[in-house]
Amino acid sequence: MAVKGKVVWINGPAVKAEGMAEAKMYETVEVGQDKMVGEIIRITGDVAFIQVYESTSGLSPGEPVYGTGHPLSVSLGPGMMGTIYDGLQRPLDKIAEKSGAYIQRGVNITPLPMENSWKFRPSKKKGDEIEAGSILGVVKETPLVDHKILVPPTVSTAKVLDIVKEGNYSLEDTIATVQSSGKKLDLKMYHQWPVRKPRPYKERFDPEVPLLTGQRVIDTFFPIAKGGTGAIPGGFGTGKTVTLHQVAAWADSKVVLHVGCGERGNEMTEVLVKFPELKDPASGRPLMERTILVANVSNMPVAAREASVYTGVTMAEYYRDMGYDVVLVADSTSRWAEALREMSGRLEEMPAEEGYPSYLASRLAEFYERAGRVTALGSPERIGSVTLIGAVSPSGADFTEPVTTHTIRFIRTFWALDTRLAYSRHYPAINWMTSYSGYLDYIEKWWSKNVDKEWSHLRGEAYQILQREDALKEIVRLLGPEALPDEEKLVLDLARMLKIGFLQQSAYDEVDSYSSPEKQIRLLKIFVDFHHQALSALRGGTSLGDIRSIPIIPNILRAKFDIKSEELDKLDKLKEETSQAFKALSTKPEVKAVA
Repeated sequence: MAVKGKVVWINGPAVKAEGMAEAKMYETVEVGQDKMVGEIIRITGDVAFIQVYESTSGLSPGEPVYGTGHPLSVSLGPGMMGTIYDGLQRPLDKIAEKSGAYIQRGVNITPLPMENSWKFRPSKKKGDEIEAGSILGVVKETPLVDHKILVPPTVSTAKVLDIVKEGNYSLEDTIATVQSSGKKLDLKMYHQWPVRKPRPYKERFDPEVPLLTGQRVIDTFFPIAKGGTGAIPGGFGTGKTVTLHQVAAWADSKVVLHVGCGERGNEMTEVLVKFPELKDPASGRPLMERTILVANVSNMPVAAREASVYTGVTMAEYYRDMGYDVVLVADSTSRWAEALREMSGRLEEMPAEEGYPSYLASRLAEFYERAGRVTALGSPERIGSVTLIGAVSPSGADFTEPVTTHTIRFIRTFWALDTRLAYSRHYPAINWMTSYSGYLDYIEKWWSKNVDKEWSHLRGEAYQILQREDALKEIVRLLGPEALPDEEKLVLDLARMLKIGFLQQSAYDEVDSYSSPEKQIRLLKIFVDFHHQALSALRGGTSLGDIRSIPIIPNILRAKFDIKSEELDKLDKLKEETSQAFKALSTKPEVKAVA
């Protein structure tokens, strides 16, 4: 590795080096005697501005800068699943073995277990024609994930000259020799890819398939599609982390990536402790067998925080190219934006609103644009998706601050967490009046075809009740509920029942933690039918007091806890019992007369 220049200026993680005329933008370099990892982010003449991904404490002018000739890249191959990485794709467990509790400078550890042996089953044979993205064979990475060995996207149409037989091989072994453009290439079970460059694909689809999370307020009211984008902003203590845990644990995806960029150490510790204990709902096996964690907490070098989201999304795209549905949650993009702001300030760039750099919006757009449901390159044909969900932590729960407002421009599902709901112990604290989903029209066909044709109608009716209740709040606050007619009082009662019996969901209850689409729609039918029958009874002369005293109401409110997702017949029975309760109420004219 040749010396390219020397350090002439240091300002925290920002370093200037001269003599870098041959350097390229975004080239990875090693700075100083300790060979700290850095990346060139600006070049002026022969002076390069470098953001160093490690602490520059003790670095002095005159120290050498070594060039690698390559952009910041990740290694993609078997061994990633179940690993906890830092923002540069260095496995933290291996770093701990080498340097103890704190990451020493210049630690260079391979991201993949090169020494491990993997059983490779070829799916191509000698003489086959292949192209970029084709599947060469399969490795059983974990009991939950078959790792498909892909031809790197940089390889054009080629012919297989030789491929190994089924057996155990290390990552450094050549598994296939191909001829492409007149050259012989040796392919291994892994390859590298620049983190800032989106991986190519063949075709992109409209977001027509919902990403089911088992969370009623999300799936029914504000759904997100596979390959979609979403944001979950909220103030301190509103439950962002728990909600993201629920989405990661229960979403119907094959692979989960959790990127902790700049979060507090105790929150990230909770993730690192909790995730290995979670069980995959489909198989009962540990969730970590299909999860990758990227941990870059707030006391780690700030520049590495900026790289961590790109590291995560590149690994997500790799598993997408295998034909898997991938969910990536980034917690939080606000801390990532703060890293951009700090680096921009140290580089003496002109600040924009609230000190953030003027390119904040374009960086957010670059990140969220990498979501999508696509047809992957190569053969056989396969469809995969990357769904990106970013947590936003606005100071003082102010949704008008720059990160939140710019994020709203590039996402289509907005789950707004409300501090008032959280403080009243309503979880998930997603405010149903300020949240929205741009995927409703796309995924309505899926719900109609696979679950219930009435989904859109039922959702609309329930949402109208909640909207009407919100409009009546001001009247109640000024004049009291007694000023309302009985029909409006009934709306308030129904809205309260919906909030308690449907929107609220306990992440810690064994039954209520996950609600299947079928359970959600049947539960919603019970509430909507109750509203119809209560309104009909009220207009038929039954008093509001009698309706409020129907003994079936507590059973309806507890159905989410008492009835499991596979016990749908009990929900049908509860719906029938509700109808019978109203019939019984209508046969008591003497009670109505007294009332």
